Amino acid sequence: MIVPAEFYLILATILFFIGVFGFFTRRNLISLLVSTELMLNAVDINFAVFNAYSHPEQLEGFFFTMFGIGIAAAETAVAIAIIINVFRNVKSIHIKNLRNLKH
Repeated sequence: MIVPAEFYLILATILFFIGVFGFFTRRNLISLLVSTELMLNAVDINFAVFNAYSHPEQLEGFFFTMFGIGIAAAETAVAIAIIINVFRNVKSIHIKNLRNLKH
C-alpha cells in the first residue's frame, strides 16, 4: 500500500513548525540547535517526497536530501564547537548570559 504524499507533507509541516516554535521559545543554545535540525529535517523530507511523487525514476531529490543531511552534520559540528567555546568563556549556554561576549 502506497502512503499518500499528503501524509508526508503533513509530517514535514508539523516537524517544521515544532522547530520554529522551539527556536523562538527556547533560551538554551542546544535547544536552538535541535530546533534548527528539526527544520532542516522537514525540508529533507519534502525533497524526498516531491522527488518520489513527481519523478520516481530519478534520484535528484534524494541526492539533495543526502547533501542536506551532510550540510546539517557539518553545521551541527561547527555549532557544538562554538557552544563549547562559549561555555568555556561564559560558563553558561543560556542566551541571556551571552551579553558578556560583547567586551
